[in-house]
Amino acid sequence: MAGRRKEHWKTLSGLDIPPKNGPSTAESAGQAPYTRGIHDSMYRSRLWTMRQYAGFSSAKETNERFKLLLNRGQKGLSVAFDLPTQLGLDADDELSLGEVGKVGVSISTLDDMRELFYGIPLDKVSTSMTINAPAIILLAMYIIVAEEQGVHSNQVRGTIQNDILKEYMARGTYVFPPDESMRLITDIFSYCAKEVPLWNTISISGYHIREAGCTAVQEVAFTLSSALDYIDYALKQGLKIDDFGPRLSFFFNCHNDFFEEAAKFRAARRLWHNLVEARYSPNNPKSKMLRFHTQVAGVSLTAQQPLNNISRVTIQALAAVCGGTQSLHTNSYDEAIGLPTEESATIALRTQQIIAEESGAADVVDPLGGSYYVEELTDKIYHSAMDLIKQIDEKGGAMSAIKDGWQQRQIHNSAYSHLQDVESGKRKIVGVNYAKMDNEPPISAMNLAGNLEEIQTAKLAEWRTNRDQEKVHTSLSEIKSAALDGNNLFPIIIDAVRNNCTLGEIMNAMKDEFGTWMAPSGF
Repeated sequence: MAGRRKEHWKTLSGLDIPPKNGPSTAESAGQAPYTRGIHDSMYRSRLWTMRQYAGFSSAKETNERFKLLLNRGQKGLSVAFDLPTQLGLDADDELSLGEVGKVGVSISTLDDMRELFYGIPLDKVSTSMTINAPAIILLAMYIIVAEEQGVHSNQVRGTIQNDILKEYMARGTYVFPPDESMRLITDIFSYCAKEVPLWNTISISGYHIREAGCTAVQEVAFTLSSALDYIDYALKQGLKIDDFGPRLSFFFNCHNDFFEEAAKFRAARRLWHNLVEARYSPNNPKSKMLRFHTQVAGVSLTAQQPLNNISRVTIQALAAVCGGTQSLHTNSYDEAIGLPTEESATIALRTQQIIAEESGAADVVDPLGGSYYVEELTDKIYHSAMDLIKQIDEKGGAMSAIKDGWQQRQIHNSAYSHLQDVESGKRKIVGVNYAKMDNEPPISAMNLAGNLEEIQTAKLAEWRTNRDQEKVHTSLSEIKSAALDGNNLFPIIIDAVRNNCTLGEIMNAMKDEFGTWMAPSGF
C-alpha cells in the first residue's frame, strides 16, 4: 500500500490491526458525511501535523524557539502574537505600554517578520497565525518574506485565524465594525483563491468560545453558524462556494471529557457536510469537508499541582487523535503559571509523539467507531447542535445574534453553571477542590527580558527614519481610498508593506474610514 507509515500493522502482542473498526453498515472514512474521518486511511498514511503554538518577546527569541521545536520533531509552526499585535498596534503605541512581547511575539514591521522566520524555509513548513483584526496585514508580511526567500505565493501553506465573529462573541481582539470586518475577510478569500491557493484563508474557531465557558454542543453550533455567515457574506460579494469553500478550516478545543470530545469532532464533521450540502450544493466535495486544528484546553490547566497538567493534556490530546484531528497543539504543564519553558514545551511535544508512535491510536481509522457510547454521543451532539443552529438562523444568522448578545449570554450562563459546580465540589478538579496538598513544590516560571518595549520602540524609530516617507504617505492614502471605494484591499496592503508602512499605520488608515465598534457584552 503506497504512502503508508508502517509495513505491518500489529499490536504489541503481534495481533493484526484492522484498518477500520465498527459495524459493517457504517460509512467508511473518507466518504460523505465524513463522520469517521476525512481520509480513507487517516493516520495510517500520514500523521496529524504536530503544530505547537509558540511566541514570546522578540522575533529573534521566538525564531529560536521555532527552530528548537522543529529540531525536536515538530512539523508545522503556529505563531502566538502579543496583544498589541493582535489589536493592530505598533510596539511604540501608548496603548501597547506594558504588553509588548508578554503573551506572544511583537511584530510591527516587515523587518520583524523577516527576523521571525530567519533561516526557516517557508516552502518546507506550513505556518498557522493566530491573528484576526489585522490578519490581512500579517499575511501580506508573510507573503513578502516568502518571496524574499524565493518562494512564490502559490507555494506557501498555512492558515490565518481571521475569525472575527468569535472575537465579538468571546475573545475581544476585534477592531472594526462587523460589516467592514466581513469585507476584509472576503477580500482575503478573493485574493488568495487566485494568488495564494494553498493557504487556508480562515480558521473558524470554537476554541476561544469554549475557553470562555461554553459547552461542547455550543462550541460546535456557534462555530458552524459563524462559518455559514462567512459563506453567505462571500456569496453576496459575488464569490462562488467552490472558489473558497475548500480552504475554509476550523479550530476546536479539546477538553477533559474524553468520550464527549471524540464524539464532538465526529458530529461536527457530519453536521458541516450536511449543512453545506443542503444550503449551497457545491460541486467540489472538499467544500463540504470539515478540516480542523485542535488545541487542548488551556482553561483546564491548573496552577495548583501543575505537573498534573501533563496527564490532562495527554487525555485531551488522545481524544483529539481518536476524533480525527488534522493538526494538534498540546499545552505545556506550566502555562497556568507563565510562558512555557524549553523543558515544558518539549514535554508537550513529546506527548504527541508518544501518542503517535507508542499508543497504537494512529494505527487504525476511527478507533472508537462502533462504540455504543461514542456513536450515541455523536448523534446527540449532532442533533443538539443542529437545534442551536436553527435557533440562530431564526435570529437572522450568527452576526445578527451576536449584535443582540445572544451567543454571549449563552456562553456566560454555561460558564457560570460550571463555576458553581466547581465551587460547590459537585465537579471535582484534582489539586483545586479535591486531593489538595498543603506544601506544593514550587515551579519556576519563564522570565522575559524587561527592556523589550524600549528595544522595539528604538527599532521602530530607526525604521521610520530610514524609509521613503513619500511612498509611505501614498500607500496609506491608497488604503483609505480603497476602503471607501470597495476595491480589494489585499494587493494595496501588500504594496504598503513593501513600502515599509508599519502594522499600526495600516490599521490606523483603515480605522479612519471604517471606524471601530464595541460588541454587546451579553450581560
